[in-house]
Amino acid sequence: MVDQDSIVYIVDDDAAVREAMDSLLRSVGLKARMFVSADEFLRAKLPNAPSCLLLDVRMPGKSGIDLQNELLRLENTVPIIFMTAHGDIPMAVRAMKTGAVEFLTKPFRDQDLLDAVQQAIGRDRLRRAALGEIAALHERYELLTPRERDVMRLVIAGLLNKQIAAKLGTSETTIKVQRGGVMHKMKAGSVPELVRMIAKLNPQG
Repeated sequence: MVDQDSIVYIVDDDAAVREAMDSLLRSVGLKARMFVSADEFLRAKLPNAPSCLLLDVRMPGKSGIDLQNELLRLENTVPIIFMTAHGDIPMAVRAMKTGAVEFLTKPFRDQDLLDAVQQAIGRDRLRRAALGEIAALHERYELLTPRERDVMRLVIAGLLNKQIAAKLGTSETTIKVQRGGVMHKMKAGSVPELVRMIAKLNPQG
């Protein structure tokens, strides 16, 4: 399956390798963007789209591992596929432990690269979807009044309307209205669904 809106970044100082990978990716409908160094990649303005990074380990200047570390520092979570003709097991283990999707040793089969790319883009797409869901939940949560938030906390704690009313010093009828407001604004069809939403959102305060 080809992700039409996704993009693959290629960082390799070898022009022939860059062109070969670009051609391979485009042959299956994937868009690619090439960089000759880690620094060039770091300076680039990148689109907000599902993506992955094909990264050579050994390059002049910053190495692939250096770039991975810099991206981690910047909290850039683009999935990385390392490529190298000189990799060793400790290097591969270190790269995978710090989040790399794959560590391919040159020369590698075209299909191995394409499989790794699809896995990486799929991972990034899922991450972006999860972030989008949390952002939407946060927007809904912000619509709640302070009293509705109080009611919601007691609802998800399992209290009945009568018990909530007693705790908050109001009538059960008022709690029913406020509880309905919570369910409507959060777009929750049931209390278990509301609980799952708040578990994902984990609002503070």
